[in-house]
Amino acid sequence: MDTLTHALSGALIARLITIRQPVLPAPPSAPAVGRFTAPWDGRAGAPLPWQGVVAGLVAGAFPDIDSVAQLFGDVAYLTHHRGITHSVLLLPLWAFGLAWLLARCFAFTRAQAAGWKSLYAFTFAGLAIHIAGDWITQFGTMLLAPLSDRRFGLGSMFIIDLVFTGMLLAGLLLAALWPRQRWPAALGLAAAVGWVGVATMGQYEAIAVGERQARALGITAAEINVMPRPASPFNWTVSVSDGSRYHMSHVNTRRSEPLKAGADDNFVRRFSAPYEPVATARWQVVPRFGDADTPPWVKQAWEHEAFGFFRWFAQTPALLKVQVSKNGDERCAWFRDLRFEFPGRDEAPFRYGVCLNGDASSAVVYKLEGGQRLPV
Repeated sequence: MDTLTHALSGALIARLITIRQPVLPAPPSAPAVGRFTAPWDGRAGAPLPWQGVVAGLVAGAFPDIDSVAQLFGDVAYLTHHRGITHSVLLLPLWAFGLAWLLARCFAFTRAQAAGWKSLYAFTFAGLAIHIAGDWITQFGTMLLAPLSDRRFGLGSMFIIDLVFTGMLLAGLLLAALWPRQRWPAALGLAAAVGWVGVATMGQYEAIAVGERQARALGITAAEINVMPRPASPFNWTVSVSDGSRYHMSHVNTRRSEPLKAGADDNFVRRFSAPYEPVATARWQVVPRFGDADTPPWVKQAWEHEAFGFFRWFAQTPALLKVQVSKNGDERCAWFRDLRFEFPGRDEAPFRYGVCLNGDASSAVVYKLEGGQRLPV
């Protein structure tokens, strides 16, 4: 999920667990705020409701701090993003660190100071819901880091879902209208969870489409991958692999008639139109590593030690193109991950090439961006 959605989910779950105490007369030591005295619930170190929500919001966004790995290059980003800051094993430690830091920050405000112990539940919940929000997408999350780099993912939600985000935002707005009630936050979270359930239903329907296609093609040991797409929980790219080729189709599992969209239609309709009814879906074949004419050194490039990071990361890798210099000294094979390619996307990310210089023992890895190759 995007960081904004994570922050909203953290704030909303914090709002759910916030206990709003009745305001009691403040002791003489209570800090003044303007002409008024700060609310006080009589418990030393207890957080104010807004402090709990802020703690949840900060914790909900915090794990994405690992995006700074991009500053050290693509390899660092792919191998560390959604790593230790998204680990369920390290979650208690991160929750303590954030609670302690926020307690120190709140001590500088003119409101009631909150101890780290009273903030811990909010930071723990915010971190936990962030990890869950990434787990339901397809990018993959290293839940067991640093003990394991295996990526886990339910894969039922597209990385950006405006309906899901809107439900979280609506819950927060309702909670602001009824500040002493918990039901608005509970309603917003329940709606968001229900939407994930709808997307998971679409996922199982897409898997069934892939299984039927595998039987029709006579592929007995098929590898089926279904990839969530924007605009609808029923828009999917279905991939059926026989080991050397992908049979792929963009389908909407609930559509009975094709959806037409023009240049003047809204972006939701334009993004959704390419996904066809299952009955009339068109299937294309994408070779995994090219056709019979592909030179054997392409496989050497794919298996090169320098390209290990992409072999580990890619779910549906495929050869993109082959380039050979005029004098033949440089031979480059470019690869992509079909998981990140869908109709309406101008240029997919995570396209990398391995260039063999002279012999297969030396290689340089590049990424393809904006038609330019950049060193990794």
